[in-house]
Amino acid sequence: MKKAKPTGTFMSFQGTSLLKIIATLSLFIILVFSISGLLTSLKPQYRLMSSSVNQAAMNVNGELLYQLMGWENHHFLKGENWATAPKLTSLVFKLSSNINLDDPRSLLGRELPGFFQFDGKILVAGEGTNYTNMPIESSPPIEIMKAEREAALQNLEGIEPPVDEKPPATPDQTTGDHKVVYVYFTHNRESYLPYLKGVTDPDKAYHSQINVTKIGDQLKTSLEDRGIGTFIDKTDIQANLYKKGLDYARSYQESGPVVQEAMASNHDLQYFIDIHRDAGRKANTTKMINGKSYAKLGFIIGGKNPNYEKNAKLATELHELLEKKYPGLSRGVIVKGASSGNAVYNQNLSENAILIEFGGVDNTFEELNLSADALADVFSEYYWQAEKVNGDAEQSTDKQ
Repeated sequence: MKKAKPTGTFMSFQGTSLLKIIATLSLFIILVFSISGLLTSLKPQYRLMSSSVNQAAMNVNGELLYQLMGWENHHFLKGENWATAPKLTSLVFKLSSNINLDDPRSLLGRELPGFFQFDGKILVAGEGTNYTNMPIESSPPIEIMKAEREAALQNLEGIEPPVDEKPPATPDQTTGDHKVVYVYFTHNRESYLPYLKGVTDPDKAYHSQINVTKIGDQLKTSLEDRGIGTFIDKTDIQANLYKKGLDYARSYQESGPVVQEAMASNHDLQYFIDIHRDAGRKANTTKMINGKSYAKLGFIIGGKNPNYEKNAKLATELHELLEKKYPGLSRGVIVKGASSGNAVYNQNLSENAILIEFGGVDNTFEELNLSADALADVFSEYYWQAEKVNGDAEQSTDKQ
């Protein structure tokens, strides 16, 4: 008995199915390449980072993971009676919208004026630090940007540190003529109320002469007393903004090229410190240590920069050193995203870039200078230990 030959209709059906498979496969390949190309073409601050993936993975708890496995192998679900359905929709919603249904700040921060300031993440909490008193920045009224509207000054006798009659001791280690630390001021006119006559509003604590740049002078002196060459850049970023007609939010757009130019002209630079002043009040920004009043320090890390992990590691190690020598001086390490700050803070330019808030609007330079000395103390310990490790590693490589 002869086998029936396939009919034309059946052959046509097989051909159509094959074409559909080929077309689907082709579309899938094109989609994969398109997504890959899109991801690689994004600016660094918009790319997925390991920290983002880690944060997403942390939201997949054991119960949800077990149920996901159960959907593929139903034997997993026979041994347990799950009372609740998996929260997969909640997870997908959070990842796609950046809104966490378990954290009202993620939604309210976009709807209530000023509430976004608290939409940050405490990576390492210092003494007394919580989500109600994290470091925040206030934007000055436009008239404050104009030098002719500045407040009169007062209490200037306490600004400069007392002159030590004895010359500083020669450090055991030194970077010689090499400047390895670069200190600058994106919000260079941030000032302190005790020196501004008649000013009580924290949003108006700005001045072109008496401001955070004075802290840089003390930090430079203290670092160089410990053998660490330091360069201070006092470019008036705020004046440049006003001249160009740019608003305060463009401060980092203006300070970034200044840092890049310094990096290009001096390849010895290794560490980059942007000094700021917090808008918080004295109760949250002051610490008594051994009978002396210090201005507390807060480390701010941009959550949307490609060097996030290494920047955060540097800040965390400095925080821990401060905790050992000056307990309570550090407010901790705070990570800020796009909803609560610049999110990059020029930290995309280096793996050793940090932003430090020195005190708040009520602190004095006596307190600020003590904190600058404390930071120089722990930073020098960190720096020379890192140099020793790097030196040992180079010697080991040479022997091999």
